[in-house]
Amino acid sequence: MNRLQADLLLLLTAFIWGTAFVAQKYANDSMPPITVVGARFLISAVALLPFMLYEARRATAALSRLDWLQALIVGLCLCVGSCLQQTGLLTTSATNAGFLTALYVVIVPFMFWALSGQRPRGLVLVACLISLYGAWLLADDGQAKHWRTGDVLMVVSDFAWALAITLIGVFLQRTHRPFFLSFMQYAVTAALALPAGFLFETPSVAGTVSAVLPLLYIGLISGGVAYTFGVLAQKHTPPAEAALIMCLESVFAALAGAMLLHERLTLAATLGCLLILLGVVLVETGPLLLRKLGINAA
Repeated sequence: MNRLQADLLLLLTAFIWGTAFVAQKYANDSMPPITVVGARFLISAVALLPFMLYEARRATAALSRLDWLQALIVGLCLCVGSCLQQTGLLTTSATNAGFLTALYVVIVPFMFWALSGQRPRGLVLVACLISLYGAWLLADDGQAKHWRTGDVLMVVSDFAWALAITLIGVFLQRTHRPFFLSFMQYAVTAALALPAGFLFETPSVAGTVSAVLPLLYIGLISGGVAYTFGVLAQKHTPPAEAALIMCLESVFAALAGAMLLHERLTLAATLGCLLILLGVVLVETGPLLLRKLGINAA
């Protein structure tokens, strides 16, 4: 695979993940949100199982107790973040969900600071302020009103995503078993969310049947196929460029919401989207650009 092919594969991954927000809203029309999460990640776990087993056969070292524990914690983070996000989609739009979810990128450095003691750069602080203001414009629809519950849940879920991503980075630095980690995330989430859905919600057979296509899209295509595409492509595309392409997920969420759900953005909310993207781009590519210019990014 050459660099252009890898970049196109990342673009396809961003498209799938962005449009998955629309499929999640469709699934919510037929099934309760926690049950959707459990069913979605059960499908994802089954899809990734062959890749995990293939990776295990080729592994040169056994997994340690710390590896298993860290994979379990990452799975808990995914479960919490997914349940908050899916519940939030009941009262917010796919457009808002896509852009507000992108805020996790600027939370990650602070999460890493809390866990490692390494202070984030000044550029990150600027990016956070820009993105938070953009989130306010987007979630508030450019008007002086309070946020909807779904918008708040999306922002809270970002902390779960940020913690998961931070722990994933630590895990992969020590143990290069990405498919094991992904399978464990999906399996733990399904094992927790499905029983919770049956205990606290009232899923129906008819609703599950109606949601089959959205579930297959978010579980098999988004969780299984798109994740595999991302893993393969990131071996050939540098991290900063890969992250920048993946940030287009939020743009695709907005476009899909407009085309399929007839969602619309005001001028102020559109500005909010652009500010969130600017903050994300600053975090991911700013340090590299400053180094090339010979400027200290601290």
